[in-house]
Amino acid sequence: MMDGKALAARIREEVAAEVAGLSPIGLATVLVGDDPASDVYIRLKHKASTEVGIVSRDVRLPAATTEAELVERVRELNAAGSIDGILVQLPLPDGIDEARITAAIDPMKDVDGLHPFNAGQLLLGRPTYVGATPVAVLALLDAYAVELAGASAVVIGRSDIVGKPAALLLLQRHATVTICHSRTRDLAAEVARADVVVAAVGAPGLVQADWVKAGATVIDVGITRTEAGLVGDVAPNVEQRAGLLTPVPGGVGPMTIAMLLRNAVKAARYRAGTLAFPAS
Repeated sequence: MMDGKALAARIREEVAAEVAGLSPIGLATVLVGDDPASDVYIRLKHKASTEVGIVSRDVRLPAATTEAELVERVRELNAAGSIDGILVQLPLPDGIDEARITAAIDPMKDVDGLHPFNAGQLLLGRPTYVGATPVAVLALLDAYAVELAGASAVVIGRSDIVGKPAALLLLQRHATVTICHSRTRDLAAEVARADVVVAAVGAPGLVQADWVKAGATVIDVGITRTEAGLVGDVAPNVEQRAGLLTPVPGGVGPMTIAMLLRNAVKAARYRAGTLAFPAS
C-alpha cells in the first residue's frame, strides 16, 4: 500500500518551514451553496492551511448567488493585496457557468490550475499551476520510485480537474498514455496492458483484479461515500494483483490537500517576484 497520509505529513512539514520564512500567505476559498461534501472539503483545506501558517479566508455565498455576483466577488479577491491564491470550490450551482468563473480568476492566483492560461501552460509542457490532485498522483509515483519513462499508463477519466492534467503530466514524464472514459469499448483490455493505472471517475469498485497486470501500480483517485463507508474506484481484490496500490481513504486524498498548500506557497512566491510567472 502506498501511504499517502505519511507522505502528506512530510510535505506539510516542509510547507510549514517555507511559510515561516515568507510574508503572510493568504488563501481564499469560495463556496457557493451548501453542498455537504463541498463543505467538508473546504473545512479540511482551511484546517490544513491554518496548521502550516497560511492565513485562510472562507468566502461563503448563498445558492441563489448569480453568476454576475460571483464574478464580482472573484474580482474583489483578485484585487485584494492580502490574498495570494484563490480556489472556487466546484461544482457550482446550476445556472452558473464554471468556465466563466474560472476564467475570471487572476491566473497568478489560480491555485487550482483551471484558468485557460494555466491549463495551456500545462499543455505546452511549461506548467505554472497544476491542480492539486494530479500533482498528488505524480508525487506518489515519485515517492515510490515508479519508473514512468517508457511505461504504459492508463488514465480512467477525462475531467479537466484530474484526468486530463494527470495524463499530460504522465506524458511529460515520457509515459505512453491512454485516456479511457465512458465510451471506451473495452476498458478491461486497456487496463490489462498498463504498467500504471490512474482511476479517477467516481465509480465504486470499477477496476477489478482480473483487469490489472500483475505488479502494476494502481492509483485510486475516486472516492465515494456508501453504506459501507468510503470506497474508491478500485475493487479491494486488486490488492492481490497490484505491485503498488493507494488505499481509500489514506492515499490520494491527504496528498491532494498537501499539494494545494504547496500551490499556495508557489502563489506567494509568484506574487513576491521570487518566482517568475509567465506573461499572460
